[in-house]
Parts: sequence; C-alpha cells; structure tokens
Amino acid sequence: MSFSSLISSAADQTIDAAHTVMQMLQRHPRRVLALLGSVLLGTGATAFAVATFVPDPSSVPVRQIVESVEPAARPEGAQTLTGAPIAPFVLYRSDSTRSNDTADSLLRRLGILDAGAAQFIKSDATARQVLLSRPGRSVTAEVDANNALIQLTARWTPDDSANFQRLLIQRSNGQITSRLETAPLTANTRLASGTIKSSLFAATDESRIPDAVAVQLAEIFSGDIDFIRALRKGDRFSVVYESLEADGEPLRAGRVLSADFVNAGKTYSAVWFHEPGAAKGQYFTLEGNSMRKAFLASPLEFSRMTSGFGGRMHPIARQFRMHNGVDYAAPTGTPIRSVGDGVVDFAGVQRGYGNVVEIKHRDGKSTLYAHMHSIAVRKGQAVAQGQNIGTVGSTGWSTGPHLHFEFRVNGVHHDPMTLAKQSESVQLSAASRPAFNSLAQDVRLKLAAAASLQLASAQ
Repeated sequence: MSFSSLISSAADQTIDAAHTVMQMLQRHPRRVLALLGSVLLGTGATAFAVATFVPDPSSVPVRQIVESVEPAARPEGAQTLTGAPIAPFVLYRSDSTRSNDTADSLLRRLGILDAGAAQFIKSDATARQVLLSRPGRSVTAEVDANNALIQLTARWTPDDSANFQRLLIQRSNGQITSRLETAPLTANTRLASGTIKSSLFAATDESRIPDAVAVQLAEIFSGDIDFIRALRKGDRFSVVYESLEADGEPLRAGRVLSADFVNAGKTYSAVWFHEPGAAKGQYFTLEGNSMRKAFLASPLEFSRMTSGFGGRMHPIARQFRMHNGVDYAAPTGTPIRSVGDGVVDFAGVQRGYGNVVEIKHRDGKSTLYAHMHSIAVRKGQAVAQGQNIGTVGSTGWSTGPHLHFEFRVNGVHHDPMTLAKQSESVQLSAASRPAFNSLAQDVRLKLAAAASLQLASAQ
C-alpha cells in the first residue's frame, strides 16, 4: 500500500471515529464529557504528543513593525471612570533646612526647578529669615509635573510652648506669596526600646530615639543607676514618650511618660504621675515610690570617672594620699549640676581647688565642686536639685579638665555614690493610690509592647 493510501485510510478512520463520538455526545453528553475530562487530565503524554505536531517557532518568519503613536490629548475637564475629575499631577517631598542652605540649594534638594520660586525666597524677608541659615526646620514641598513649586511649608518650634510656627509659600494665579501662622502642637505617644552595646546615646541613636529622650532617661534613673561607671553591655530599656507634632510631622520630643531600665540584671521602672494637690508631677516606681531621691548619683549627666573615693597616688605630689572625693573627666565647659536642694555656702577660689562651689543641704550634709572653669551661682543663693551651678575646668592644682566632687556629712567625707543610692525618697499618698494603680497597670502593658518591638525587629 502506498503512503498516500495510508494517509487516506487514516483520515477515513478519524472521520468515522469523530462521527461516532458526536452520536455518543448527543445521546449521553454528561458521561462523554466526564470521560473526556478524565482522559485529558490523566494523559499528559498524549497532549505532549499532539503538541509536537505544532511547527517549530524558530522556523516561523518574524517581521518587526515600528510605528510612532501620538497620545491623545486629555480633554479639559476629563473624568475618571467613576465620574470624578482627574486630579492634577502633584509630587510631595520633605527635608530639613541646613545651616549652609541657599535658596537654590534648598529647592534643588526638594526637587524644585523653579527660578521664580528661588528668586522669591531670596527677595522675601520672611521667607529668607525662616529658611536660610536656620538648620533643622522641617520643610515640605508640593511640586507639579514640571517640577515647579505649588506650595512650600516650613514648621518649627520657637520655644518650649505648646505651639509651633508655620511658614506657607504658595503660588496662585501665577503669583507667589508667603504668610506666617501659629498653631498648636499635637502630642502623640510613641513606644521604643534598645540595648546597650557601648553607651546610652549610641543605643538610643540605633533605636531612632531622640537625644532629649535619652537625657530624660538618664535623669529619671540617675538615683539608681550610675550611667558613668555602672552601665553594662547588654543592659536594655523600654520607653513610652510624647512626640510633639505639627501637621503630622514630629518636631520635638516631649516628656517621657514611662520607662524601665534593666541594669546588671535588675529592673528599674518609672512612670510620670501628677498627684492631686501637688504643685507638679514627678516620676514614681510602679509600686508608688517617688523616683526623686534627695541626691543625684552624679553632678555630671555624662562623663567618665577617673578617680574614685579612697586612697590613691596623688597625680601632682606623687605621694599616696586619701582621695576624699571622686574625679570626673569631662571637656572644659561641661555643665555641672547640684546633686540636691540646698543653699550655696561658698562660691570662689580655694588654693589647690581653684574655682569652687560648696552647697549646704539639710541634715548636716554638704557637697563641694572643684577645679571649675566658671561659677554660675553666688553665696547665699538657694539652688534646686539638677540646677546648673557652673562648668568643668582645670583651675587650681589640676593636670587637665575634670571635676573634683566631695560629699560630707557633719564635716566627714563619705563616698558620694554610696550616699546617693541610700538617700530617701517620697512616698505616694493613700488618697492617690487607686488612680495611680490604674495608671501603673496600663503602663506595664505599654512597656511590654515597647519591649516586644525590639524583639520583633531582632527576629
């Protein structure tokens, strides 16, 4: 039989089979379709065999046609499918002003290519005063599709009040104008946590916590933790604090509302509470004890203790002598604070001590601050705990800038670190206890949530 006869016979058989299938489909449609589906699903090899009869794509001729297409202009007043007008194209960019900013550099950083806007900032007294040579101010710009200015907004806090100032530079009908406004800040709550690897500030920087919050943490726990020599790698903290915002943009940190600090395995907690009838609020432990002790652990916020209390080799006399205080190395000009409430008993020069301030406290206690660069108080002046009394220097018998600090009880020298930790604290009144307990319960939940943020980010 010839090859053509075989092909003809196969074609006749295929037609007869197709006719038979059609008759069965008309009589039993559901059964035939079910059978056909199972065959197709179960016989991938058959499908592949049929597919091999398709011509090889590489052998098919290909022809490329390139045509230029002009997009149709959007008619004025065009609408979306919902019927609403299509909004104009607007870009929003944010940045902060820098000390070396010019009108051109600021606008260029915001992606604005607008000579008219740059000239306006240069010529407008208000815009020039607010934006140029004023670092750290939050700036937001609205720019059209041609990178021309639509609106520029600058926000900043001029003081510690509850308000902020806003500068608006707007283009309307081809004209650029500016105006100043004053509006209230909005306080929002933020949660954060961190782990000490080298220093408190390094840990807060890594967790993107403002420096003002780090300073407050050190002040809150200064009666229990010596941040100069007792901080340990692996110590951790959680904090809930206020973020003062303008139009949704954070401008500065507010008060720390609650915090806990784990130092050398021991946990210290604090919550801000304004007791009814009290002149002002203060920090308490979650058990209701005041965090404000009679004396701070250190007269410097951050420094390095170079010589402790006790016997030592005197750096100038080169003799072994009793060191009746502690020395803190710090740059000249570092602020010095009074460790407790009291009255200035002496402010002046004392031979080897150089510039000195002595403060009398209650119960026969007194403190001495020596080798100061400058003195900010006078004899007889009342000072409060934490108040600035001068700056670190190197006056008198000194080998370099540092603070010599002494603590005396009835004229007898004692280790300042020991007395600070043993000083008494104020107790919460019984009338305020129910409200405080309710607050403390809520604080525990928030601090746990703050700690979980760091755990989640680590994982």
